[in-house]
Amino acid sequence: MRKIVIALMVMFCFVLQGTLMQWISLGRVAPNLLIIITSAYGFMRGKKNGLLVGFFCGLLTDIFFGQVIGFYAIIYMYIGYANGMFHRVFFPEDIKLPLFLITVSDLAYGFAVYVLLYLLRGRFELPFYFLHVIVPETVYTIVLTVLFYPMNLKINQKFDEIEKRSEKKFV
Repeated sequence: MRKIVIALMVMFCFVLQGTLMQWISLGRVAPNLLIIITSAYGFMRGKKNGLLVGFFCGLLTDIFFGQVIGFYAIIYMYIGYANGMFHRVFFPEDIKLPLFLITVSDLAYGFAVYVLLYLLRGRFELPFYFLHVIVPETVYTIVLTVLFYPMNLKINQKFDEIEKRSEKKFV
């Protein structure tokens, strides 16, 4: 059941990011909801779940917006896996770690996209790209993290409670 809900959340965030968020973008910069989902499930559930959620978020992005299948999937997988390393120090009531990790994840995503799509093609406008794309997207993503993260946390906690109750029935 958890896998179905996570898949639906990924689809919902993908559709929301591709439609509504593009419509309310500021200066042609939209927030990255898929980074929020990937990072959140990485540090809430661990490396494996972060990697899998990241793969599917990236695969959807590749299929609908990418030029090569697997480009965004690999970037999101690394982000999910890296966030999964912080699973042991994650405390649900503390929002500082999620905000910090999502900020770093979005910055890393922006730099990876810049290096792989622009720098390797000889476009050396890193200061321009950083100030006009990476930073605004990161700020916009953090603002929406404050709204979307508690929803992800509540859903995760609800499934944890359900799993604990079902485990007690078998013991």
